[in-house]
Amino acid sequence: MRVSKGQATKAAILDEAVGIASRVGFNALTIGQLAEQTGMSKSGLFAHFRSKEALQLETLERGRERFTDLVIRPTLSRPRGIERVRALLDNWLVWETEALQGGCIFVTGSIEYDDQPGPMRDALVRNQRDWAEFIATVAGTAVSEGDFRADLDTEQFAFTLQGLMYAYHHTARLLHDPKALDHTRAAVDQLIAAASA
Repeated sequence: MRVSKGQATKAAILDEAVGIASRVGFNALTIGQLAEQTGMSKSGLFAHFRSKEALQLETLERGRERFTDLVIRPTLSRPRGIERVRALLDNWLVWETEALQGGCIFVTGSIEYDDQPGPMRDALVRNQRDWAEFIATVAGTAVSEGDFRADLDTEQFAFTLQGLMYAYHHTARLLHDPKALDHTRAAVDQLIAAASA
């Protein structure tokens, strides 16, 4: 499918917006700030987005597209079972540490909007539920392949793995703990061992 010049330009603008949201959060993301970063006029950007909320929502959606490309698709390309579970964590770590300077925008957004009703919170809730469901599904394929035990609670597995990802984000970014990755990998090894058939 060919992408028009306008679509390519908008994607590049939204990629910049994703980077800003990663560093400073969605509430601090403004059309003015984006104009400064991209060298475009405020009026040109306003024509694309119309409001700060529209910019935030489209930035979140662009983040979801990039997350799908960097985490979901590469995970699904791995063999079903424990290998796919490990790939899921590895791909998320690339997203968290390399793809965005400020880390995962979904973690950032969750903190900003957890108690603020509205379209941004609704979109974040949808994204987080989809992510938890994806982790549970990947764990379920490890059950069906015989790698994980048949009675594994895949929802609990997903909850725990997500919790370890958030712990990594916190200890690596806020606390600058040099052992954050080692602790996370050890905890995931324990989780996988406990789930294994």
